[in-house]
Amino acid sequence: MSGVVSPSQDWLKEPWSDANRERQAAKFGIWIFLASEMLFFGALILTYTAYRIQDPLAFAIAAASTNIWFGTVNTAVLLTSSLTMAVASQAAALEIAPRRLIGWCLVATAALGLAFLVIKGFEYKEDLEKHFFPGPSFSLAALASQIFFALYWILTSVHAVHLTIGVGLVSRLSSRILSGRMQAHKHPQIEVTALYWHLVDVVWIILYPLLYLPGRAS
Repeated sequence: MSGVVSPSQDWLKEPWSDANRERQAAKFGIWIFLASEMLFFGALILTYTAYRIQDPLAFAIAAASTNIWFGTVNTAVLLTSSLTMAVASQAAALEIAPRRLIGWCLVATAALGLAFLVIKGFEYKEDLEKHFFPGPSFSLAALASQIFFALYWILTSVHAVHLTIGVGLVSRLSSRILSGRMQAHKHPQIEVTALYWHLVDVVWIILYPLLYLPGRAS
């Protein structure tokens, strides 16, 4: 078919002469990157934990002030995107899977990631209207509540940046696959991007109970 690249043209990049070695190197590289990202998020979560131990009541009051509906809907959206990403990754590992199935699963993944960011934007708007941004006009009395929301803004905004990067990567892959400019089956870029996307999902699964659930038990 005109315009469709061959496997040898699409996979191999210098200095690799073997597709399997290139795939293994790509997987090793992304795991090193993911480990460094987990250290970064781990440091922020450890900071959150230390401050929460110092003043659990103020943190519970602050967490109970977040909009749990936005948080819960976004959790469902991101988990669904993880499912479509997993389908795309598994389909790419099979020679018999249709190329369009892989491409459209990636489109759905990117669309769900974008939906998450839009919902988060509405949540940020509400947070600002309620004066939940640390500063002179902060609406909660306890100092530790300001610390909670400082960490809330840092953690969720850094997560949003990572998700935005993921949406860009997945959108690029879907465009190239659906247009026939990239081989879909067993391509290392799909597996590497899937691992990155799942990291973003895992981080949110950790952030959701930390930022939205404390202080809500009856």
